[in-house]
Amino acid sequence: MDGVLPTTNPFDDDKLREECGIFGVLGHKDAAALTALGLHALQHRGQEAAGIVSADGAAFHTHRAVGLVGDNFGDRSIIDQLKGDAAIGHTRYSTTGGTILRNIQPLFAEFEFGGFALAHNGNLTNADFLRKKLVGQGSIFQSTTDTEVIIHLMAKAHGDVVTRLVAALSQVEGAYSLACLAKDQVVAVRDPRGVRPLVLGKLDDAFIVASETCALDIIGADYVRDLDAGEMVVIDRKGLRSLKPFPQAAKRACVFEYIYFARPDSVVEGESVYEARKRIGAELSRESGVPADLVVPVPDSGVPAALGYAQEAKIPFDLGIIRNHYVGRTFIEPTDQIRHLGVKLKHNANRAQLQGKRVILVDDSIVRGTTSKKIVEMVRAAGAREVHMRISSPPTTHSCFYGIDTPERGQLLAAQHDVAEMARIIGVDTLAFITIDGLYRAMGEKARIANAPKFCDACFTGEYPTALTDYDERGGKPARASLLEIA
Repeated sequence: MDGVLPTTNPFDDDKLREECGIFGVLGHKDAAALTALGLHALQHRGQEAAGIVSADGAAFHTHRAVGLVGDNFGDRSIIDQLKGDAAIGHTRYSTTGGTILRNIQPLFAEFEFGGFALAHNGNLTNADFLRKKLVGQGSIFQSTTDTEVIIHLMAKAHGDVVTRLVAALSQVEGAYSLACLAKDQVVAVRDPRGVRPLVLGKLDDAFIVASETCALDIIGADYVRDLDAGEMVVIDRKGLRSLKPFPQAAKRACVFEYIYFARPDSVVEGESVYEARKRIGAELSRESGVPADLVVPVPDSGVPAALGYAQEAKIPFDLGIIRNHYVGRTFIEPTDQIRHLGVKLKHNANRAQLQGKRVILVDDSIVRGTTSKKIVEMVRAAGAREVHMRISSPPTTHSCFYGIDTPERGQLLAAQHDVAEMARIIGVDTLAFITIDGLYRAMGEKARIANAPKFCDACFTGEYPTALTDYDERGGKPARASLLEIA
């Protein structure tokens, strides 16, 4: 079945979206069950589809489906069919245009050396260029995801799994963290700039790889370390070996992992995400404090930054907005009347806390501005006397091409308007974003170093750390978007 399924949620379409989470294990009798649990912990990184491929030494077993991890793998009979002590899994959030069932990962192919499965977090910025070249050479693609380019490049190479994978990845641009499964190996690899996260853990004698440490916590595994940028880890029955097969490049881990994408209870590059967000909120308070009665987070992603802001400003923190956690992504048909209800299906004002108050709303970002406008209207309708908005990231002025579902630049509010105009559009008394230097201070740096930043911050600065072969200079989505979907 190759039909396109509906994925648009009219009540939650104003956030940047991570594209997927990956997980892998080798050396545990309950490999598939552990993978399902790990994917459950990574559900925030993708809610539209999930898949697991396992290996028992003789055969591969797979289950992939649209929907949440719990819905797809909650049935014990499905887990029992995924035999073996090795498995990899993937949970996916697709780009605009829908989830196509044949795109659900892990992808699987038969090579001369045997079966091979691949799960990918990130986006290849020269996938269209490579795809056209491969099709011209006779390759026949089965999916519309950029990840399949890696499979075909491996097919053109020679040698064992590792040799072919290195040869393939040496030709791609962009961002990738991969979990791969062969007959008796799990291979994990992170791109030379380390844009997307990937961690290594251990449970008894089994090695684990995952997008975040929260996926290790849920299964009781120990966190060992983050994979280095450009590192390939090969796990087999003999143990683990580490390779550095790619030319060294300046590391550019995604700073938005700390602002929004990662779960707050995760540790990214040795840094507590929760503590980082509190520091960002405190720095935001120092930069743009304003007299107020109450600091209110926009739940849930604004909570840690709002705590840091309130503590630094010595202003009471309170839950002035309550989130309904049970609004699904396909809750109701998005008619015009239902769209008008908008944010109220997901958030509701806590009138008793807001009435007559000067309120500071803290959120992690403003993308299109539509949700921010509705939240401000809701808070004012609840009786707030003043509404000030503080954002714990710099203005998002450029699209991301490294695995984040970002609107085209023309749809980004900060790319079209200055802060004063944005404040008027959203309807707040004042609006302020953390500065780019303030963000770096919160992350332990004195300031951002131009042309050599510690993080990938291209969505704020337009300074992309890799070539963008498939993309136009305007910073919009490429023409290939209708054919290829980001992993």
